[in-house]
Amino acid sequence: MSFQRKPTIVFCHGIWADGSCFSKVIPALQTDGYEVIAVQYSLESFEEDVAMVKRTLNRVASPVLLVGHSYGGATITASGIDDRVAGLVYIGAVAPDVGETVQQQLDKYPSDIFSRVEIADGYAWMLPNGTEFFCGDLSKEEQKLVWATHFPPHADLFTQQNLQSTPWKSKPSWYILCLQDHTVHPDLQRWVSKRMGATVVEVESSHVPMLSKPDVVIDVIRKAARSIQGNTTA
Repeated sequence: MSFQRKPTIVFCHGIWADGSCFSKVIPALQTDGYEVIAVQYSLESFEEDVAMVKRTLNRVASPVLLVGHSYGGATITASGIDDRVAGLVYIGAVAPDVGETVQQQLDKYPSDIFSRVEIADGYAWMLPNGTEFFCGDLSKEEQKLVWATHFPPHADLFTQQNLQSTPWKSKPSWYILCLQDHTVHPDLQRWVSKRMGATVVEVESSHVPMLSKPDVVIDVIRKAARSIQGNTTA
């Protein structure tokens, strides 16, 4: 289905982050004339995070292009069944099916980052040296900032799921595959992106290409948005 108006772009962040992780991507899209918003959810429970995505959809115009990074791939999968959502972009993300949890997907292809995580007070905290495996292609100064502002998830978050259906089976999807990712293993990214039949763009980046290679992320989102609008020259 094509639309006459530009889609709204709604970003969904992963763990150890909030909506500001898209700060290098959002301004260019706003300059293009897109309505853009980043969902701010709590990482306390999957159900509540998905509910916050839906509340955010209520605040913007349709159609919507959902963009999810990492764990955000699960939240856009759960909320993407909404009729207002016309397409999905996954960035180094998980993409569960009905009956699958995020943890089950991660267990298929274990990654290095979880050797640098400490569970304390019911939350999963990234250790300071964990930035090597999370955002190792950023400058040392940026890595320190990422750690200083990292937002820990509830320790049980990845074992929760409430998917009713999977929109990537019926709606167009795009996938940015991070070849130097030590958080969501590149082989897991290959597996989920192939299963969903996504348009795949590979990038030589860590887990956070929106920070280390923002131009690549902007380009993919622009192409996805134009495809949804049905105007490849817009």
